[in-house]
Amino acid sequence: MNKAKLNYLVDFLLFISFFITAATGLVLFFFIPSGVRQGGYQTFIGIMKATWTDTHNYAGLAMIILSLIHLILHWNWIVCMTKNLFEKKDDCKIN
Repeated sequence: MNKAKLNYLVDFLLFISFFITAATGLVLFFFIPSGVRQGGYQTFIGIMKATWTDTHNYAGLAMIILSLIHLILHWNWIVCMTKNLFEKKDDCKIN
């Protein structure tokens, strides 16, 4: 797989994990109250709070890992742009 396709795949998966983390976070914040309900399970659209929380946590972990991979894949660009910011040259070669 070439670098452009790998970048696309990582960025796409990063977007998906962000979307899942954001959606489950909003559900947990707005629709499922904190604490433990007496006499029953807390659910939203038929899914228990524990499932929402687990999905949120795992998608968040995937987002962290994919963000690190994204930074590694773009490290040369980050170094080059940082050098260009502090030096008046534009001589970096980005692969």
